[in-house]
Amino acid sequence: LGMFSELKFPVPWGHVAAKAWGSSEGHPVLCLHGWLDNANTFDKLIPLLPRGCYYVAMDFSGHGLSSHRPAGCSYHILDYVTDVCRVAAALQWRRFTLMGHSMGNFSFSYCFISPQFCFLYPEMVDKLILLESLGFLLAPEDTEAWLKSKRKVIDRLLSLEAKQQTPKARSREAALQRLLEANSHLTAEGGAILLQRGATETPAG
Repeated sequence: LGMFSELKFPVPWGHVAAKAWGSSEGHPVLCLHGWLDNANTFDKLIPLLPRGCYYVAMDFSGHGLSSHRPAGCSYHILDYVTDVCRVAAALQWRRFTLMGHSMGNFSFSYCFISPQFCFLYPEMVDKLILLESLGFLLAPEDTEAWLKSKRKVIDRLLSLEAKQQTPKARSREAALQRLLEANSHLTAEGGAILLQRGATETPAG
């Protein structure tokens, strides 16, 4: 398991990089690094682990060889959970082991990425391995509401990304009609005013 390969997964702002050890036919294990680290965190550990697994260690956005998010964008904990979803989808992994490392820097919340992913997507994780970390703790009365709201946000974002296409060109009249259909409170006059600044005119429409 000493030899590894480099992987790249496209995301809307660039790519997420990763390192992989073992055969892609092996049991999938996704490895998540800790605060201000990168995939090299696992260089000395992976060769000591059982063979027969396919270990993929990803660089979170803005770390290692992964693209930084655009200037002015934050690095929120749920954004990292969403990156795990993106990588799992790119690998076509429906169920896998998750191994997360963190030095326990609670203010940055890195220690919660692996447990949060398990909490939000339990059907995708067969085992959770935490290195120098803690579980994800919520008050019992908050659990259901948190689960529903956070997973809904992530799933909706990924669904929109998957459907993203080149914007359609329409005539001015058709564009106005589309705007009015989506915003029933608008008058035709109000829609036309918004359309002046809310649409780009091209030769095609």
